[in-house]
Amino acid sequence: MEGVQSIKQRFELIGNDVKLNRALEKAIQVAPTDISVLVTGESGVGKEAIPKIIHSLSHRKHAKYIAVNCGAIPEGTIDSELFGHEKGAFTGATQTRSGYFEVADGGTIFLDEVGELPLTTQVRLLRVLENGEFLKVGSSQVQKTDVRIVAATNINMFEAIKKEKFREDLYYRLSTVEIHIPPLRERREDIHLLFRKFASDFGQKYKMPTIRLDEPAIQILQKYRWPGNIRQLRNIAEQISVLEENRIVTAATLHGYLPNAGNTNLPAVVEQSKKEGDFSNEREILYKVLFDMKGDLHDLKKLTLELLKNNDSEKVQEENQTLIQKIYGDKEEEVAQQEDNVAEILHLPEPVAEPTTTVVQTQEDRYHFAEEIEEEETLSLQEKEIELIKKSLERNRGKRKAAASELGISERTLYRKIKQYDL
Repeated sequence: MEGVQSIKQRFELIGNDVKLNRALEKAIQVAPTDISVLVTGESGVGKEAIPKIIHSLSHRKHAKYIAVNCGAIPEGTIDSELFGHEKGAFTGATQTRSGYFEVADGGTIFLDEVGELPLTTQVRLLRVLENGEFLKVGSSQVQKTDVRIVAATNINMFEAIKKEKFREDLYYRLSTVEIHIPPLRERREDIHLLFRKFASDFGQKYKMPTIRLDEPAIQILQKYRWPGNIRQLRNIAEQISVLEENRIVTAATLHGYLPNAGNTNLPAVVEQSKKEGDFSNEREILYKVLFDMKGDLHDLKKLTLELLKNNDSEKVQEENQTLIQKIYGDKEEEVAQQEDNVAEILHLPEPVAEPTTTVVQTQEDRYHFAEEIEEEETLSLQEKEIELIKKSLERNRGKRKAAASELGISERTLYRKIKQYDL
């Protein structure tokens, strides 16, 4: 059995990362068997090297090796590509065609991006994995095949299973052994080695001196997150090799080739839409409660003032006033509490207390107040509120405590209304 270093040299793999070495060790160990393998890892990490290693070290190495990109084949033709079809099976099927599983009999099939397979194709694939049987499209004759399947994916398979985009039974059948390839950002010490290898290859390819990085540029190279992994690193090495006349690459030059290089050390952005939505919903509920209470208070004011106006007896008026003020006051406390909650959420400033002034309200003032409310019934609730506050402030010569007492609201609430309506 070949060792890890020998495999690296044979397949031109660069890097000494522990996780990478472990992935290669697992590939070497599983190669002589016929069990299925699932290779996982982000896009661009080099997953395609693992099935080649497995095939080359297996007893199938002299048979065919076919790599299939499942995400690149249209859904309507993928069954035909994998399993073949009979003549006349569908429009355009002018002759019988053998699929990859028939052609690769005795060899290995690499299904890249297996997570993109349609559910109907997944059922067919599961049958091949379980007993080696398949049907051509448009045929009822069962055919047998003996293939080794190595699959690869860059998606979270458990999420795909949860969303019912991938069959759970197929996942466990494919992942008898799972080999994970680490992303480039977890292989910091390997980044410069890979860059030097790519730079050397492109120098020979384009017949020009090999580019080199100065020390600050090496630091930037290693700190960058490399979302495109090895594929992105290779592309940038090629760009710099072709475009830069100066073969010593500085940090400033390298910055120009790295997208969002200034944000390489920032934490990943976490979606906040849910939290913002929760805050918005809570605020809307509080506003609705406030507006409902405001309507209740308006009706209560009208009832209070009508009772005061329609009762001639001062004793009855006093009793009504005392009773309604008690009910009204309790209601006002609820409104004040809800407004405090909204203020806390929205970070509103606390009101400034005004000097205490005692003002005696006459019966004539209360009648006058009731008449004004009746005259303004056609106005909107907000317009009524503004007009009432203005008139009360005018009658009480700007004394907020007296105006608040007259309006039957707390001084704090009056202060907020003055600020809200810029009175």
